[in-house]
Amino acid sequence: MEFLDNFVIPQSSEHIQLLHYILILLLFLFIPFISLIFGGTVLSLYYKKKGLDERNNIYLRFSKDIIETVTINKSMGVIIGIVPLFTSLIIFIQLLHNSNASVVTYLLFSFIFASIGLILIYTYRYSLSFNNIFDAIKDFKTDDQFLHQDIMKFRRGSLSLSFKSGRYGIFFLFISLWLFISGITLATYPDQWGNENLLKLLFSWSVIFRYLNFIFASFAITAGAILFSFFYWEGGRAGLEETYKEFVKKTTIKIAFIFSLFIPLFLFINVITLPEEILSSSVFGYSAIALCLIFLSYHFLYAMIKSSSVKYSAPLFFMILFTIMALIVKDQLAMSNATEVQSQKLNLKFEEYLASLKGENKITAEEISGEKIYQNICASCHRFDLKLVGPAYETVLPKYEGKIDQLVSFIRNPAKVDPVFPPMPNPGLRPNEAKAIADYEMITHMKNVFGQRISVAGENGEQIFKMICSACHSFEKDMVGPAFNSVVSKYVGNEQNLITFLSNPQKMNPKFPQMPNPQLKEGQMRAIATYVLNEFNKRKPL
Repeated sequence: MEFLDNFVIPQSSEHIQLLHYILILLLFLFIPFISLIFGGTVLSLYYKKKGLDERNNIYLRFSKDIIETVTINKSMGVIIGIVPLFTSLIIFIQLLHNSNASVVTYLLFSFIFASIGLILIYTYRYSLSFNNIFDAIKDFKTDDQFLHQDIMKFRRGSLSLSFKSGRYGIFFLFISLWLFISGITLATYPDQWGNENLLKLLFSWSVIFRYLNFIFASFAITAGAILFSFFYWEGGRAGLEETYKEFVKKTTIKIAFIFSLFIPLFLFINVITLPEEILSSSVFGYSAIALCLIFLSYHFLYAMIKSSSVKYSAPLFFMILFTIMALIVKDQLAMSNATEVQSQKLNLKFEEYLASLKGENKITAEEISGEKIYQNICASCHRFDLKLVGPAYETVLPKYEGKIDQLVSFIRNPAKVDPVFPPMPNPGLRPNEAKAIADYEMITHMKNVFGQRISVAGENGEQIFKMICSACHSFEKDMVGPAFNSVVSKYVGNEQNLITFLSNPQKMNPKFPQMPNPQLKEGQMRAIATYVLNEFNKRKPL
């Protein structure tokens, strides 16, 4: 789906945060509506089949009323169905640009299947009206045999269309929602980006339980919407027979009660299966709000069952609706936490883009990828002296002393090393950016250990080189700093100048980062200067 990158506009951290807020608002429209469509269509098809099998007009009437209630009208299918889903797709393209995640692919196919499903479901809705018209005139007597044959032909066609469009519509919608939930779930597991398997993801427990939660919530809110529409909206529907009203009331209360009972269970499973690093007080807070709201809906359901009254139909519907909205916020906060590193990468790209528009010189590797990249990307999971999501740097950087190229390679293509920690996501840095962050990490690490190592090394030049200098320098090749063979020649026969430089290092070459001051004592500076010059003389070609 690389062609979708053409839609991407560089985003600052503030814009990325705004996109998350917009996404929540879009899902406030899409999720409740598509839940009503899904739950309502399934119930309508069920009661239509049951009505035909048992020749029960109440079931057939209820089937038609359900689909007309949840679909509202065809304009709403576009306004709060197709448009929010498409806009959400565009936002995910922005948020996950260059992430190697297949989330956008899942959402794109979800959009295609949803569009087909909604068209078929609305066809089913309006075909039921045609069925009623043909049923009303099926006994129409006419001497024109051809007219009678045409009427019967169109009647059979309308019946066939209603069955096929409804079933095919719910099939396409089922697949669409499965892909949608799979994509949303994948977005909260960045360690799987680029490595996901379609079948493995679709049938993973996290996706299955989320989908079951959606299905049960769909039936619960559909039942609540039917109660709200029949008994509260504009004073309730007029002209309904008591028998039919009683049937609708008992049936929908039963559906709402049964399916809402399982929502807390699925919520609990979802929270405990989320990666630990994306959990936050906000995620727990909105989970708690959702639980409180669903328990309030139980209270209204109990009151309606006990009193056999429908006066709580509006509070019940809104409690279920607000529960779904709280769950949406919870899921989006979890996704925002999971994509924090990705967002920081996008912000860095934005700063580069902004600098180019201003005509400024290209940001140097030290500026863009050193301390700044550490703060924006690495610091959310790592500290030098503290274990967070990943290990403390002080426990892993010693093995990369003198091996900066290996550290750069690991940063660009991380692999799981310690089973105690989750795999590090690929930050997607360019070679110069990875080199600069590696330099910054190594320099900062050495600053933290200078004091201890200096006291151990004493005034032994070779030990000072091995314990302090060799982490960033070698004689033969450039590492964090330049190769000694390329810079020491100017100090041959002038050892005091080298000692002066060591006492207060200055940035000499823009290609390399600023050398930190190791705070060596006078005798130590003289010892390392003598050792470096002697080694240089030994190594230089004859």
